[in-house]
Amino acid sequence: MKRYLQLATLVVAGGAIYPLVYLRQNFEVSLLESFGISISQLSQCYAMLGVIFVVTYLPSGWLTDRVSPRWLIAVSLAMAGLLGLWFATMPDFATLQIIFVGWGIATGLTFWSALIKAVAVLGRADEQGRFFGLLDGGRGLVEAVLATIAVAWFAYLLDSAGRSTSASLRHVIYFYAVFMLVVAPVVLLLLDDGPSATAPENTDDNVMADMKLVLGKREVWLAAFCILCGYQLFWATYSFSAYLQQTYGMTAVAVGFITVAKLWMRPIGAISAGVAGDFFNRETVLAWLLVTASLSLGAMVLVPASTGAGLLLAVVMLVGLLTYAVRGIYWATLESCSVSTRIKGLAIGVISLIGYSPDIYLPLINAALLERYPGKTGYVVYFAGLSAMGLFGALAANRLGKIAAARTP
Repeated sequence: MKRYLQLATLVVAGGAIYPLVYLRQNFEVSLLESFGISISQLSQCYAMLGVIFVVTYLPSGWLTDRVSPRWLIAVSLAMAGLLGLWFATMPDFATLQIIFVGWGIATGLTFWSALIKAVAVLGRADEQGRFFGLLDGGRGLVEAVLATIAVAWFAYLLDSAGRSTSASLRHVIYFYAVFMLVVAPVVLLLLDDGPSATAPENTDDNVMADMKLVLGKREVWLAAFCILCGYQLFWATYSFSAYLQQTYGMTAVAVGFITVAKLWMRPIGAISAGVAGDFFNRETVLAWLLVTASLSLGAMVLVPASTGAGLLLAVVMLVGLLTYAVRGIYWATLESCSVSTRIKGLAIGVISLIGYSPDIYLPLINAALLERYPGKTGYVVYFAGLSAMGLFGALAANRLGKIAAARTP
């Protein structure tokens, strides 16, 4: 019960820290209006955030091996929350960039690897699937609940209370920021320090040796490739809104309903996949999920333009369920990498650097394809390419499973 209470604390922390950073998902137009900035300026902030993430993945892993994840997570929440209070003042664009740099450090350098390592250490070898499934599914549920409250509160202030857009948005920002500041001390109270990463042998003199040890493990490369392929399948879902509107002529309201319904597949898919991975073989479950997710994404482009909204909803929900299931279990492959707790953070940093690299190149590929092949053709090529990568990921998962099985006596 104590371990599951700590897992629940990590789930809440993981679900609390990102919604304010990605406030544009629900309030993009209101953000632009309230801050007096253009869409290109807002995009610059998020591009800078992505660069910071990529640059800090490795240092984040190194830091997590030397400082207790409990403290790193708590400090990250406090830092992100305080920056949120500054964000609520709706400063100028130059100050806004400083805030986003701070958020990049708080959610990338000090938070991400600490969260993954804390869950990996908390769960036993036969619990990795369900623990990571609960983490991803639980985070999605927390984010959905917070977003529901935020949107309802914003609508009430704007429509019923007669507040301006900027005043209503300021309350939403305060809501997210204060929630993070409340969760921070709870993390310190409920989480244990876990295995110490400050052993005498873990010094700066060993960094290169540790890196060589991590990079020399083929299991680490296979796990990273599994996450790379699975994350690319998930990236395809970001294009569903525009694809449905442009190809099937659906209204923005209808598309919004379908894409929001897809979000509720996250806790179902992630948790189910995690539990299945523990009862069966996690790499086998991941491989089959990658295959089925790839095939369902490929099948989506075969749905005729004359089809009804019901069939489209079913297909989108199926793709969402499977891609969230993949996300729910792919970090459980860390257990099969046979990396000691002392350098597990460094391994997480290496895997994250490779696995989440689509954040850099997929937007460029997507834009280039749609420019070269306007309309449905561009999406067909894009989705087909990502589906093929999913199949390669299944092969990597299968290979990783065989290596792990051969190592088990």
